[in-house]
Amino acid sequence: MPPFGGGKEVNMLKEMNAAAKPQEEELQARLEEARKKLFAQQMQLKEHKLPVLVLFEGWGAAGKGSTIGKIIKNIDPRFFKVATMSAPTEEELRRPFLYRYFVQIPEAGKFTFLDGGWMEEITKEVLDGKLSEKEYAQRIDSVKRFERQLTDNGYLVLKFFFHISEKEQKKRLEALLDEKDTQWRVSGYDRWQNKHYDKCLKVFDRYLNDTNASTAPWYLIDAHSRKWAQLQVLEMLVQGIDVALQNSSLAVPLLQNTYPLQKMPKLAEIPLDKYMEDAEYEEELDRLQKKLGELHNRLYRKRIPLIIAYEGWDAAGKGGNIKRITGALDPRGFEVHPIASPEPKEKARHYLWRFWTRLPKTGHIAIFDRTWYGRVMVERIEGFCSTNDWQRAYNEINEFEKELVDWGAVVIKFWVQIDKDTQLARFKERENTPEKRWKITDEDWRNREKWDEYESAIDEMMQKTSTAYAPWHVLESVDKKYARIKALRIVIEELEKVL
Repeated sequence: MPPFGGGKEVNMLKEMNAAAKPQEEELQARLEEARKKLFAQQMQLKEHKLPVLVLFEGWGAAGKGSTIGKIIKNIDPRFFKVATMSAPTEEELRRPFLYRYFVQIPEAGKFTFLDGGWMEEITKEVLDGKLSEKEYAQRIDSVKRFERQLTDNGYLVLKFFFHISEKEQKKRLEALLDEKDTQWRVSGYDRWQNKHYDKCLKVFDRYLNDTNASTAPWYLIDAHSRKWAQLQVLEMLVQGIDVALQNSSLAVPLLQNTYPLQKMPKLAEIPLDKYMEDAEYEEELDRLQKKLGELHNRLYRKRIPLIIAYEGWDAAGKGGNIKRITGALDPRGFEVHPIASPEPKEKARHYLWRFWTRLPKTGHIAIFDRTWYGRVMVERIEGFCSTNDWQRAYNEINEFEKELVDWGAVVIKFWVQIDKDTQLARFKERENTPEKRWKITDEDWRNREKWDEYESAIDEMMQKTSTAYAPWHVLESVDKKYARIKALRIVIEELEKVL
């Protein structure tokens, strides 16, 4: 069944024009053809590194689970994962709304099938009266960004809604409840749905219309016959894979930034003569660390998450700066994430996946020693991603940080700045000091040779990603003591604003 197009608002389920179910002989023949096609497509998926995310939504007892069971019989078990997205756990409720779904996205060349997902969670909260109009609109924006970012980054996202009538749902629920072995499959929500069918229909219709996009359209499945439902899904799946394989090399249009930006100076314009005496440093360090320790307790009590992102030149002093921040914190309430080159499982997914999976719980602190900005610096300069990829990333990163701030997080971004001569002196000191020699690598020297290229990329990065809600803060670090105190003051100031 073709997806419903955009345009004027429609009642997608009420106005659903289901295709006529074929005769048994034709249905069986088409099923066999689609199964063979899907089996053959597995190696093409692997070869083209195409990740496929398939979302099954719909009415209770509409047959989503049994259809998934039939579909996966045609796929090598090494190439897929099935996840049943039940109600979020207490742990998941302490993360951003999209966290548990971003965690589930497939690796390149593999399938993930989700039995229920973000539609079910949002519509259930609407039906339970837990979401205001403003919160619903915010969720819809999050979902649209999430799905668009996946498709922009080469994912095939297929969304199926299994539709049955009120009468058919009631018949199926009663049949399940009549058998002891199947009673467990009927939830209280399934029964509530059937009793309030029209109310649910209205909420489902609105959601489907609000999230129907050309890059990730909804496919409405007539699920009154299980075999017919299976055929509809299989044919749409193989067709979607064919189209995605043909379009895999196309560049994605760049979106205009819609977020308010703060003007940033170029790195070359920043004076680096800031200095602090030892006595003043020790006094301020002690005072500010005590203050930050107190704020950390309040942060935990009020369940506010804090994310501190560090970027900067090699040997600029990020490690020492982080050490002075963490020295003030309760070790049970923070984690430092040193970000190196992505592992194979990270490289095989959306580049933000490895950061989504490291986000803190509410009331906790995550400190990133290097960040998602690698996309527009090292990956750009070293050619680890396409030009279209890194140009698109500015907007994707702004969206990611907006998602974090909307969740309630405080996001603080530091650029640790030194000049070329200071870096050279520190590199030589590391080489000449046995206990520091591990800090200097051949890669550091190679990166230094591209200083001008990196400086130009950093200037562009700051201009395009210093948003009003997550601005960049430059730490002048020729004098490391000055940079450490400045960082502590900024963290305290930002926390005091929210506390």
